[in-house]
Amino acid sequence: MLTQQKSRGFLIVHGWHGSGQNHWQTWLANRLAAAGEYVRYPVLPDFDAPRLNEWLATLHTELSLLADKEERVVVCHSLGVLLWLHHAVAPASVSVDRLLLVAPPGPALCVPEVASFFPPPLDGAALKRSAAEIRLVCTDNDPCCPERAALFYGRPLDIETDIIAPGAQHINEAAGYGPWPGVEQWCLTNTFRM
Repeated sequence: MLTQQKSRGFLIVHGWHGSGQNHWQTWLANRLAAAGEYVRYPVLPDFDAPRLNEWLATLHTELSLLADKEERVVVCHSLGVLLWLHHAVAPASVSVDRLLLVAPPGPALCVPEVASFFPPPLDGAALKRSAAEIRLVCTDNDPCCPERAALFYGRPLDIETDIIAPGAQHINEAAGYGPWPGVEQWCLTNTFRM
């Protein structure tokens, strides 16, 4: 008897300033696509001066493109995490099966260019309605979140949190996160290995 592989789709959501060709998100999108997965990796509008409402509209459109998938997996990085937190509290928010939140910025990053994203809604119940499984991945020394993401987001939202690479900074290519096999493993197998 032949069994058909479960249909799944991935949405990768970048943060402020987008993600370059050597960023782990770009690497991940390419790896998943090469493995035959359905991948959405949109360039969000005006990523150097983003507006929350425009990003929410784009997120809603992108999620609709995953609607026919049996498993929907979303990976958000940096300001993309705050985008998801706002999405989660919206009345018509769409839920997904698995959600990975990577390196969210804290209120100390609230500069005029990203002010519409702050303060981030910290509604654990709404977040849990937005995804069946949620995981936060962060460092303990991220200059974009001096409040420490594990404490500022992980605890109040009551979500599983992994602190990786003690002393590492923001999880991006400058911190050595181009290829990141651990996040690829999580996407493909729902297990996470650092």
